[in-house]
Amino acid sequence: MFVDQVDIHVTAGHGGRGCLAFRREKYVPRGGPSGGDAGHGGSIHVIASAHINTLINYRFHPEFEAARGGHGEGSNRTGKDAADLTLTVPVGTLVYDHTGSPEIPPRLLADLSTVGDQVTVAKGGRGGLGNAHFATSTNRAPRKVQPGEDGEEKWLRLELKLLADVGLVGFPNAGKSTLISRISAAKPKIADYPFTTLSPNLGVVGLSDDRSFVVADVPGLIEGAHLGTGLGHQFLRHLERTKVLVHLVDVSSSSGRDPVSDMDIIRRELELFAPDLAAKPQLICANKIDALDDEERAQAIERRAQELELPFFRISGVTGVGLPPLLQAIWGELVAAREAEAAEALLASQDDDYPGE
Repeated sequence: MFVDQVDIHVTAGHGGRGCLAFRREKYVPRGGPSGGDAGHGGSIHVIASAHINTLINYRFHPEFEAARGGHGEGSNRTGKDAADLTLTVPVGTLVYDHTGSPEIPPRLLADLSTVGDQVTVAKGGRGGLGNAHFATSTNRAPRKVQPGEDGEEKWLRLELKLLADVGLVGFPNAGKSTLISRISAAKPKIADYPFTTLSPNLGVVGLSDDRSFVVADVPGLIEGAHLGTGLGHQFLRHLERTKVLVHLVDVSSSSGRDPVSDMDIIRRELELFAPDLAAKPQLICANKIDALDDEERAQAIERRAQELELPFFRISGVTGVGLPPLLQAIWGELVAAREAEAAEALLASQDDDYPGE
């Protein structure tokens, strides 16, 4: 089961209680205060790991609590600090704090986009001070101690967005799963009925000269996907991190749909969900040409691609026809997107170094 969004409740450890004690030693009159300080409660951290790819563990175990700090003891012995609690999540997880009123939108705490990225989501409480800490020249036998502070308590939302370079989009049964199984080692479920793919699949495409990129096969989209119709809204966010989108359009007559209408609907859904998503580099693929029984269907989608000034390819995920030029074109778009992203990052860093007057 693929789970990409969960709500969890975390409670950091409470600080221990300071100790109230006095020295009781033979031949030592008027023994002074000897109550030790307490230990701090454990904090809770979230860290990105490459060893997991779903949030399913948190669906069935949504409560997490760190240990409390040890209490102070006599003879000026300090309580033990509690161990921190670390939660591992897949790379690409967004951590939101949605503690408080439902009307308040969740606050983004961290985007864990790299292996090892970490964020402290709940700080442990500070340990209380023992009475030895309050001894003064005028108060040599203080009876004051501090209780430990409470650890932070929060509701968190963990939201996974897959890290892929290229996203395959299209209507159900457009051939996305077949294509990703053909160009990579991914083995998604393939069948001749709608919504065969119920969760995104990732595959690594290898090209010559040690070139490679990651492709995501997103479950089929339909009209109204941006509002949650079908499986759309649940998985559209996985496309937000991609750099290039590939539209797969079924040009065979078996679907009973108009290929031009299919492509326009998908493009409109992307625009309605997130304008930045629709602005990404896109390629149009007339898929299933091995089953093409009406040449006009392929020509119509080609004319539409020319109107939009988008690269157009005729391919067959089953036979492999047209795939080499498609993969080379994807690589070219990907390189251009990476260069543009690097240029924007460089420009932003220069603006930070030399702020305007």
